[in-house]
Amino acid sequence: MEGKKYPLGILLQAAALAALLFLCKRAGILQEADFKARLNLSAAALLKVLTMAAGILLLARLLRALLKALRLKSHRGMTMITLASSLIQYTAALVTLCWGLSILGVNVSAIVASVGVLALIVGFGAESLIADVITGVFMLFENQCNVGDIVEVCGFRGTVQKIGIRTTCIVDGGGNVKIINNSEMKNILNRSDKASCAVCDIGIPYETDLEALEEQLPGLLDAISAKYPDLISEAPRYLGVQSLDSSSVVLRFTAAVSEENIYAAQRKLNRELLLGLRRLGVECPFPQLDVHSK
Repeated sequence: MEGKKYPLGILLQAAALAALLFLCKRAGILQEADFKARLNLSAAALLKVLTMAAGILLLARLLRALLKALRLKSHRGMTMITLASSLIQYTAALVTLCWGLSILGVNVSAIVASVGVLALIVGFGAESLIADVITGVFMLFENQCNVGDIVEVCGFRGTVQKIGIRTTCIVDGGGNVKIINNSEMKNILNRSDKASCAVCDIGIPYETDLEALEEQLPGLLDAISAKYPDLISEAPRYLGVQSLDSSSVVLRFTAAVSEENIYAAQRKLNRELLLGLRRLGVECPFPQLDVHSK
């Protein structure tokens, strides 16, 4: 329905404009020669504005393409590239606006001079915008996070894809994109600074000979590390008995991994420990219910 309203609205506005022009001509308000002169002037000014805008947008696109061609691998370098790209985009829009107004005959200097009067009014309306920009600047100077870092903000975990002047773009493992205002980037948990730890808790029956099993675990853990060197940087560690559940003794294992591989490493560790314990003759228990009848 909304798509059908746009052509109808355009037709109504065009009909209203034609009616007004007809009335102005009949009343002698608008002379044909004056109308042609104004039309030619407006067409020339509009052509200049379009040419200028096309040139500035092309220049901005070329500069952004050059920045992307740098292909810096460091997170800090990628952050500065995305920030510079965002700055070029905003600058191009501002220059296009001011230059276009001056071509159309608007006194831009007078507008700039009146900024002091309007600053208070605009300040209240753009309070969140100013907070976003200032927070983004301090966030970059303090090196809280960079493009490519894995962070957790407001309960959302993902990889920083872009840091702009106003917003930060984070993508999670499922491809979901979350755009957060810089002023809301609080209590950032940066998981890329140090190695992470994949944790696996696996239960064994109470009747298992725990001491005999613990003697066989080092060989099993070394085999897991050798099988997945790209995920697990060193042999997993056996920490001991984590808890005594109702139907099993829970053993805890950990492995040092990179944050980007933490979930994949946990899945592999769970699988290999399950299969390895089965090869050692230990089955993982499941809750059972004993019924005694008299």
